[in-house]
Amino acid sequence: MAVPRGSGAGHSCFRTWGSLLYLCYLDESGTGQTLNPAVPDSVPVMVIGGFTVPENQVQGLVWDFLELKKRFRPELRRLSSLTQMVHHEVKGEALRKNFRREGRNRQRMAHGFLDQLINILERRGCTVMARIWVKQDGARNDESAMYAAAVTTLCATFEHYLAERSSSGIAVLDSRNPHDNTGNVHCVTTRRFGKDEERLPHLPESPVFGHSNTHIGLQIADLLVSAVLAPAAAVAYVADLSGINVHCHPGYRTVRERHCPRIGKLQHRYRSAIGKWVGGVVVSDARGQESAGKLFAPLATTQRDGGPRPRVPEQVSSQELAPAPPASSLAS
Repeated sequence: MAVPRGSGAGHSCFRTWGSLLYLCYLDESGTGQTLNPAVPDSVPVMVIGGFTVPENQVQGLVWDFLELKKRFRPELRRLSSLTQMVHHEVKGEALRKNFRREGRNRQRMAHGFLDQLINILERRGCTVMARIWVKQDGARNDESAMYAAAVTTLCATFEHYLAERSSSGIAVLDSRNPHDNTGNVHCVTTRRFGKDEERLPHLPESPVFGHSNTHIGLQIADLLVSAVLAPAAAVAYVADLSGINVHCHPGYRTVRERHCPRIGKLQHRYRSAIGKWVGGVVVSDARGQESAGKLFAPLATTQRDGGPRPRVPEQVSSQELAPAPPASSLAS
């Protein structure tokens, strides 16, 4: 299947401000389930996040990502239709499994994929935003409230980003189920269309919903939150469960050290009316009350036992992504 070139400029029926529309794709990783330190697979963090992209870069972004999928899984080159290529997902969960395995080839392949994915985001003028909830041991969490609060915060960040550019935008969320979908965006709807004040003027509509097997943007958002931000946050803020909890696997330390600095540079951060830095990746740490700065700070050069920290592998070139391991080992 030939890959068309070009920026992919186009026009949108949603444009109401300026000359350019922006899209924001959001997905989640983790749940609000109570964290039980004694349970090896208890989920310590919940992450809702994604990225923005200008509409004139969307087509280029899509074809860059499809080409990356074919390099990662060469068997996809045999597919005859674009529909099949889009439908076949590379899930963040599959990459996490490779980070936990001992084979260096699988780890290098997974890190190389993320290296190239971040290259695409940088090349296409994307910004990254997320809300990360670090759960307290044994505390009950209201997952619906957490998700709704995150969506509200991310839409506020997106609104500020759009206002700076005198542009408009549409947020696309990964669809869950009708009941959850309604609760997740109702707060944004009331803020956007309330009679007293138009608080999100650059968002012409409330967030809409899509499916990852039809939306490339949601596939990329899944990889950002579930292959990078969630595992990196787990080892950064719940380090005491490393080696005990599968979500805090020591192999995720390299994910944080290698990829988070680049993600940090893609954030849209700004000062609020009271001078506080907001936006970008926001961390709500109920466990240790630490800030998002810890996620992007350099790791210590020594381990707890005094030995040297393992060297972070250097960036893998695109050529090293192929040949890929057997498809069965990376099944979505």
